Amino acid sequence: MNSARNAARTAIVTGAARGIGRGIAERLAQDGLDVAVADLPATRQELDEVAAGIEKAGGRALAVDTDVTSKEQTDALVREVAERFGHVDVFVANAGIARVTALLDTELDEFEQVMAVNLRGVFLSYQAAARQMIAQGTGGKIIGAASIVAYRPFALLGPYSASKWGVRGLTQAAALEWARHGITVNAYCPGIVGTAMWELIDEKLAQAEGLDKGKAITKYAESIALGRVEEPADVASFVSYLASPDSDYMTGQSVMIDGGIQFS
Repeated sequence: MNSARNAARTAIVTGAARGIGRGIAERLAQDGLDVAVADLPATRQELDEVAAGIEKAGGRALAVDTDVTSKEQTDALVREVAERFGHVDVFVANAGIARVTALLDTELDEFEQVMAVNLRGVFLSYQAAARQMIAQGTGGKIIGAASIVAYRPFALLGPYSASKWGVRGLTQAAALEWARHGITVNAYCPGIVGTAMWELIDEKLAQAEGLDKGKAITKYAESIALGRVEEPADVASFVSYLASPDSDYMTGQSVMIDGGIQFS
């Protein structure tokens, strides 16, 4: 990506302390965007490391403690970034959590927690970003984290699957409503990624299926046409496209970037 084309543009990435979010933040900074990285206060040390790495590489960064389930905190995040950099051009609603439990064993508070982060958090992020972009009158790019389970759920990931189906629907509705403001809204659908979240999923799936730790992810990875587990950089490369002018005629899409597990 030509960094000159992205000069003076600003992106916000939630869930940016580690994993896919960190990969996205670092890639957008490489593309020449100023990047605000946001995550929970408990991840502050890692978040500061991400911001410091961006600045060491010559970029501009801002780290902000944010719980995306809170409207007040999500609105404040967008406000702080707009005050610091003058505008918000890209918002990547990446924050998410997973719980691996059979539906009959899922407690209500578990279900509500997953939906709060993965769906309400994306809704609040989309809303806050759109309001800022509309006020600026400059259009923008809103990008959400869905998943391959937004097309075909996994057993033992019922609430997670439901939340990602919700992101897919929300993305389509937002794209329809905000197109007249020059705002595109798209989502990315990763598959099996080598991150801490998938380590947890592997552990729980292995327990449920009577496998050794590490064997569940190996089993599911056999379905990947490209023959390897996904890396955060694979997702970040696609988000780079969604955040760039190259995707200006694309909106309302939830695209699988999974190495060839699912086909739509």
